[in-house]
Amino acid sequence: MVGLESLPATFTARMARGMEVHPRDLYRWRDSGEVVELSRGVFRRADAPEPSHPDLLAVATRAPRAVVCCASAAVVHGLSDEMEPSVQIAVSVAQNAPRISYPPTTVFRFDAETFEFGLSRVEVAPGEFVRIYDSARTVVDLMRLRHRLGEPLAHTVLNRYLERPGNRPAPVLEYARALGVVGPVRSALDIAGAR
Repeated sequence: MVGLESLPATFTARMARGMEVHPRDLYRWRDSGEVVELSRGVFRRADAPEPSHPDLLAVATRAPRAVVCCASAAVVHGLSDEMEPSVQIAVSVAQNAPRISYPPTTVFRFDAETFEFGLSRVEVAPGEFVRIYDSARTVVDLMRLRHRLGEPLAHTVLNRYLERPGNRPAPVLEYARALGVVGPVRSALDIAGAR
Protein backbone atom coordinates (compact mmCIF):
# COMPACT_ATOMS: atom_id res chain seq x y z
CA MET A 1 0.00 0.00 0.00
CA VAL A 2 1.21 3.51 -0.85
CA GLY A 3 1.49 5.82 2.13
CA LEU A 4 0.24 9.37 2.32
CA GLU A 5 3.83 10.67 2.45
CA SER A 6 4.42 9.49 -1.13
CA LEU A 7 1.65 11.74 -2.50
CA PRO A 8 2.29 15.37 -3.48
CA ALA A 9 1.04 18.16 -1.20
CA THR A 10 -2.02 18.70 -3.43
CA PHE A 11 -3.42 15.81 -5.41
CA THR A 12 -6.56 14.50 -7.03
CA ALA A 13 -8.41 11.28 -6.33
CA ARG A 14 -7.39 10.18 -9.84
CA MET A 15 -3.70 10.76 -9.04
CA ALA A 16 -4.08 8.77 -5.83
CA ARG A 17 -5.74 5.90 -7.71
CA GLY A 18 -2.91 6.02 -10.26
CA MET A 19 -0.49 5.49 -7.37
CA GLU A 20 -2.61 2.53 -6.23
CA VAL A 21 -4.18 4.25 -3.23
CA HIS A 22 -7.49 2.58 -2.52
CA PRO A 23 -10.42 5.03 -2.27
CA ARG A 24 -11.19 3.58 1.16
CA ASP A 25 -7.74 4.72 2.38
CA LEU A 26 -8.12 8.15 0.80
CA TYR A 27 -11.45 8.79 2.51
CA ARG A 28 -10.14 7.37 5.79
CA TRP A 29 -7.31 9.95 5.60
CA ARG A 30 -9.86 12.66 4.91
CA ASP A 31 -12.13 11.59 7.77
CA SER A 32 -9.21 11.43 10.21
CA GLY A 33 -7.95 14.89 9.18
CA GLU A 34 -4.73 13.69 7.55
CA VAL A 35 -5.89 15.24 4.27
CA VAL A 36 -8.26 18.12 3.61
CA GLU A 37 -10.67 18.04 0.69
CA LEU A 38 -10.29 21.42 -1.09
CA SER A 39 -12.87 20.65 -3.78
CA ARG A 40 -14.62 17.57 -5.10
CA GLY A 41 -11.82 15.10 -5.80
CA VAL A 42 -9.00 17.53 -4.83
CA PHE A 43 -7.11 16.87 -1.63
CA ARG A 44 -4.25 18.47 0.30
CA ARG A 45 -2.10 16.79 2.89
CA ALA A 46 -2.68 18.33 6.32
CA ASP A 47 1.09 18.41 6.96
CA ALA A 48 1.70 20.54 3.84
CA PRO A 49 2.29 24.31 4.20
CA GLU A 50 -0.85 26.43 4.14
CA PRO A 51 -1.46 27.78 0.61
CA SER A 52 -1.78 31.55 0.21
CA HIS A 53 -4.83 31.11 -2.04
CA PRO A 54 -6.43 27.70 -1.32
CA ASP A 55 -9.48 28.35 -3.52
CA LEU A 56 -7.28 29.18 -6.52
CA LEU A 57 -5.22 26.05 -5.88
CA ALA A 58 -8.36 23.91 -5.73
CA VAL A 59 -9.82 25.35 -8.94
CA ALA A 60 -6.50 25.17 -10.81
CA THR A 61 -6.08 21.54 -9.81
CA ARG A 62 -9.56 20.74 -11.13
CA ALA A 63 -9.11 22.83 -14.29
CA PRO A 64 -5.37 22.93 -15.07
CA ARG A 65 -5.77 24.58 -18.50
CA ALA A 66 -7.87 27.45 -17.08
CA VAL A 67 -6.32 30.81 -16.17
CA VAL A 68 -7.18 32.91 -13.11
CA CYS A 69 -8.55 36.20 -14.46
CA CYS A 70 -10.48 39.38 -13.81
CA ALA A 71 -11.27 40.26 -10.18
CA SER A 72 -9.55 37.15 -8.80
CA ALA A 73 -6.35 38.05 -10.65
CA ALA A 74 -6.64 41.68 -9.50
CA VAL A 75 -6.73 40.56 -5.85
CA VAL A 76 -3.68 38.30 -6.31
CA HIS A 77 -1.77 41.17 -7.99
CA GLY A 78 -2.73 43.55 -5.16
CA LEU A 79 -4.76 45.77 -7.49
CA SER A 80 -8.04 45.26 -5.64
CA ASP A 81 -9.21 44.49 -2.12
CA GLU A 82 -12.66 43.50 -3.39
CA MET A 83 -13.01 39.76 -2.84
CA GLU A 84 -15.47 38.26 -5.28
CA PRO A 85 -17.83 35.52 -4.08
CA SER A 86 -16.39 33.17 -6.69
CA VAL A 87 -13.05 32.33 -8.26
CA GLN A 88 -12.96 33.84 -11.75
CA ILE A 89 -11.22 31.79 -14.42
CA ALA A 90 -10.91 31.95 -18.18
CA VAL A 91 -10.96 29.08 -20.61
CA SER A 92 -10.46 29.17 -24.34
CA VAL A 93 -13.61 28.94 -26.45
CA ALA A 94 -11.99 25.81 -27.89
CA GLN A 95 -12.10 24.10 -24.46
CA ASN A 96 -14.98 22.68 -22.52
CA ALA A 97 -15.91 24.88 -19.58
CA PRO A 98 -15.31 23.15 -16.25
CA ARG A 99 -18.24 22.76 -13.87
CA ILE A 100 -17.01 23.49 -10.38
CA SER A 101 -19.56 24.13 -7.66
CA TYR A 102 -17.07 24.41 -4.78
CA PRO A 103 -15.30 26.65 -4.39
CA PRO A 104 -17.82 28.79 -6.28
CA THR A 105 -16.37 29.49 -9.72
CA THR A 106 -17.27 31.84 -12.57
CA VAL A 107 -16.01 30.82 -15.99
CA PHE A 108 -15.30 33.31 -18.78
CA ARG A 109 -14.75 32.11 -22.34
CA PHE A 110 -11.94 33.99 -24.12
CA ASP A 111 -10.90 33.84 -27.78
CA ALA A 112 -8.46 31.06 -28.56
CA GLU A 113 -6.23 33.44 -30.57
CA THR A 114 -5.63 35.78 -27.63
CA PHE A 115 -6.12 33.31 -24.79
CA GLU A 116 -2.43 33.04 -23.90
CA PHE A 117 -1.65 36.80 -24.12
CA GLY A 118 -0.33 37.91 -20.75
CA LEU A 119 -0.20 34.39 -19.36
CA SER A 120 1.87 34.18 -16.21
CA ARG A 121 1.87 32.09 -13.07
CA VAL A 122 1.93 32.66 -9.35
CA GLU A 123 3.19 30.43 -6.55
CA VAL A 124 0.28 29.73 -4.19
CA ALA A 125 2.16 27.21 -2.04
CA PRO A 126 5.82 26.15 -2.02
CA GLY A 127 6.48 24.63 -5.44
CA GLU A 128 2.82 24.84 -6.50
CA PHE A 129 1.86 27.33 -9.20
CA VAL A 130 -1.39 28.56 -10.70
CA ARG A 131 -1.81 30.02 -14.19
CA ILE A 132 -2.86 33.67 -14.02
CA TYR A 133 -2.97 36.67 -16.33
CA ASP A 134 -0.38 39.35 -15.60
CA SER A 135 -1.47 42.66 -14.10
CA ALA A 136 -1.63 44.61 -17.41
CA ARG A 137 -3.83 41.93 -19.03
CA THR A 138 -5.99 41.89 -15.90
CA VAL A 139 -6.57 45.65 -16.22
CA VAL A 140 -7.67 45.26 -19.84
CA ASP A 141 -9.92 42.26 -19.11
CA LEU A 142 -11.70 44.23 -16.39
CA MET A 143 -12.13 47.18 -18.76
CA ARG A 144 -13.57 45.02 -21.52
CA LEU A 145 -15.88 43.21 -19.08
CA ARG A 146 -16.81 46.37 -17.15
CA HIS A 147 -20.48 46.06 -18.22
CA ARG A 148 -20.57 42.71 -16.42
CA LEU A 149 -18.17 43.23 -13.50
CA GLY A 150 -18.64 46.92 -12.86
CA GLU A 151 -17.11 50.17 -14.04
CA PRO A 152 -15.87 51.15 -10.54
CA LEU A 153 -13.83 47.95 -10.19
CA ALA A 154 -12.26 48.42 -13.62
CA HIS A 155 -11.23 52.01 -12.87
CA THR A 156 -9.94 51.20 -9.37
CA VAL A 157 -7.75 48.41 -10.76
CA LEU A 158 -6.44 50.66 -13.55
CA ASN A 159 -5.60 53.45 -11.09
CA ARG A 160 -3.81 51.09 -8.71
CA TYR A 161 -1.88 49.63 -11.62
CA LEU A 162 -0.73 53.10 -12.71
CA GLU A 163 0.24 54.10 -9.14
CA ARG A 164 2.75 51.27 -8.89
CA PRO A 165 6.37 52.26 -9.57
CA GLY A 166 7.57 50.89 -12.88
CA ASN A 167 4.10 50.21 -14.32
CA ARG A 168 3.52 51.99 -17.61
CA PRO A 169 0.43 52.44 -19.79
CA ALA A 170 2.19 50.92 -22.84
CA PRO A 171 1.58 47.24 -21.97
CA VAL A 172 -2.06 48.02 -21.15
CA LEU A 173 -2.53 49.70 -24.53
CA GLU A 174 -0.80 46.81 -26.29
CA TYR A 175 -3.22 44.29 -24.76
CA ALA A 176 -6.14 46.65 -25.42
CA ARG A 177 -5.25 46.74 -29.14
CA ALA A 178 -4.94 42.95 -29.29
CA LEU A 179 -8.24 42.45 -27.46
CA GLY A 180 -10.17 45.12 -29.39
CA VAL A 181 -10.88 47.61 -26.59
CA VAL A 182 -8.34 50.33 -27.26
CA GLY A 183 -10.99 53.12 -27.28
CA PRO A 184 -12.39 52.58 -23.77
CA VAL A 185 -8.94 51.82 -22.34
CA ARG A 186 -7.38 54.96 -23.89
CA SER A 187 -10.24 57.07 -22.49
CA ALA A 188 -9.78 55.56 -19.04
CA LEU A 189 -6.02 56.17 -19.22
CA ASP A 190 -6.63 59.81 -20.22
CA ILE A 191 -8.98 60.30 -17.26
CA ALA A 192 -6.52 58.62 -14.88
CA GLY A 193 -3.68 60.79 -16.22
CA ALA A 194 -5.68 64.00 -15.73
CA ARG A 195 -5.86 63.49 -11.97
